[in-house]
Amino acid sequence: MSGAATRIGVGTRFCYDGESVEVVEMAATTAGNEVVLKDGRGRLLRLSLKELLFSDRAAISPDSPGPSADDEGEIASVVLGQLDTEERQKVLERAGHVREVLTGFRSGSRELAADDEPKAAYAMAVPMEARKAAKATELGVTVRTIERWVAGFLQHGEAGLAPRRMRSERSQTSVDDRWVETAVEVMVEHTDQSRPSRTMVIDRTRARVIARFGEGVVPQPSRATAFRLLEELERRHPLFRLSTKRNRDIAGRPEGPYGKLRPTRPGEYLLMDSTRLDVFAFDPLTLKWVQAELSVGMDWYTRCITGIRLTPVSTKAVDVSAVLFQSFRPRPAGRDWPRHAVWPEHGIPRTVLVDVEGATGPGLASPPLVPETLVVDHGKVYVSEHLTSVCRRMGISIQPARLRTGRDKGPVERYFRTLREGLLQVLPGYKGPDIHSRGESPEDDAFFFLDELEAIIREWTAAVYHCRPHSSLVDPGLPGLRMSSAKMFEHGMARAGYIEAPRDRDLAYEFLQTKWRTVQHYGVEIGRRRYSGPGLPEPGVRSPYDSPVKNGWPFQVDPDDITRIYFRDPATRAWRTLVWEHAPSAEMPLSEDALTFARQLAASKYRFPDDRLAVADLLERWNLGLGTTIAERRMALRLSREQAAIELPVSEAETVVSLPSVRKALGQDEQTAELREPDVVTETGDDDEADLEDLAGEDDFYADALEDV
Repeated sequence: MSGAATRIGVGTRFCYDGESVEVVEMAATTAGNEVVLKDGRGRLLRLSLKELLFSDRAAISPDSPGPSADDEGEIASVVLGQLDTEERQKVLERAGHVREVLTGFRSGSRELAADDEPKAAYAMAVPMEARKAAKATELGVTVRTIERWVAGFLQHGEAGLAPRRMRSERSQTSVDDRWVETAVEVMVEHTDQSRPSRTMVIDRTRARVIARFGEGVVPQPSRATAFRLLEELERRHPLFRLSTKRNRDIAGRPEGPYGKLRPTRPGEYLLMDSTRLDVFAFDPLTLKWVQAELSVGMDWYTRCITGIRLTPVSTKAVDVSAVLFQSFRPRPAGRDWPRHAVWPEHGIPRTVLVDVEGATGPGLASPPLVPETLVVDHGKVYVSEHLTSVCRRMGISIQPARLRTGRDKGPVERYFRTLREGLLQVLPGYKGPDIHSRGESPEDDAFFFLDELEAIIREWTAAVYHCRPHSSLVDPGLPGLRMSSAKMFEHGMARAGYIEAPRDRDLAYEFLQTKWRTVQHYGVEIGRRRYSGPGLPEPGVRSPYDSPVKNGWPFQVDPDDITRIYFRDPATRAWRTLVWEHAPSAEMPLSEDALTFARQLAASKYRFPDDRLAVADLLERWNLGLGTTIAERRMALRLSREQAAIELPVSEAETVVSLPSVRKALGQDEQTAELREPDVVTETGDDDEADLEDLAGEDDFYADALEDV
């Protein structure tokens, strides 16, 4: 009987580095066993026995037959794995009969013999041929079948008794390969086109085969055979069953093996992406429903969202910079947020602190992180010269994702899906992920203002998303444990031993826009707004900058908060904050677009308006402060859409309604007399029908929203 072993000694032959060598001597040394090899030209080579047996450079040349890894037959696990329950039971019964023929016992052992074993016909004294004949008579098969079973069992065990299965050949074996290759070629050409019918693909394939090889050269399959062939080719190149978008994604898969970046600590990779939200929002300035676009930054290792930015219509380059700005300077946490959703200001998890209460402070909405690498797509807003220059100075590398390859930013794409399924779909104004899922008129249900929708998303991310276990956040040492983003941040800090925090928080100002202005005796004027504060150079001092304007100085401006600008003192290199002269009238951050719209409203109402009057009138008209009530909101919605506000569906939104931001937006935390007594009329400012008619003639507020995209 052949075996898997071979003897290693003098005379054993090996193939070493492509040459045939023979062992001529074996010796035991202090360093281990060694052998001396001789090749065909008489040269000697001395090396360790370990190198000879386990190196990829050497292979044994056995001198007797035996099993080999390149044998044609399948291995036992593959053969037995193809059997169903009935076939496996039949194989076990055959093995018992064969063992009875060979040993006289079904189990193959005398110690495990049954009561009536061994039977007289299968006793060891009976010749083997007689035992085989007796077994053939017992089972009603031929002696040749019994001999084949015995031979298969002796060579392969139970696997040798399994029914032989021929490898499934393709049904198109009778079809000429040239016709098959042409059919695949036609199918590939329709990857980026609308879905064709199978009949059209067959007709085009036949016409191309005739044009390429000539009439009657390539046999044409029948229509039924061609349909069966396309069904099998569908597995190689999907074209007919799935959606065309899905087929394009499958066709765009890389040909080589898949690979991915593997972060090892927090802050190593920051994923940045934008998406159009599947919910309509309400603009408090124009009283119109708009589509919103969300831009986020996500730490790949922890899946923590470090920056959130919600913009109407489209994302601009300044919005991307603002998301990165939040990574350096996180937004403060809400006053009503639960404790587990608040991050300590220093970024160190509470679990590693001794005095938690003494070191926590007010708290942040996200951990402060300095990313080492930004993974972005090829959008113009992500590769602006301003952003790339600042990242270069701060040592942050930018790695663009591959074109039309969403899996390069898979975690952030999954966050967008989780946000839609866990939050957006239970909010009024939800329009679905595609046109086929859209309701009849979802814009009529738009209830939340843009700033409220951003606050809701920010709080849901901190209170729910960061604290919920993620299936992809695992520790290789504990593969069964699923951690949340907050726990993964603690795990990453413990694993790395440190966190990457901004060395100087003022570095974040470099992500803001720069405006060049001269310094006057009253301060600085930007967009007809005057700013002043300590640290400004004296009027008339020559600027050391070669600015676009004569004797201009650089000022950093946040377009979403024009109540203040930032200036770096050229002498001390310290950043100074300059405040707008009418900032006390705003009582809240005011954007550039909001002031522009306020000026248009004031110009249509007053003969000689100024910014202070425009801002005051704007706040009075829509009451944009923190005291917005449910009655004022319903009034604005009725005036803009001539219908009442829509309440949230409680049955589907229990988790979302529990968020303080949603309760505040719905007025559920303000049990005022106006809400308890619907007959009481609440004063809502000087809005009247004449003022609303004036708004109808206003220019479209978002007419130039796509200029930077």
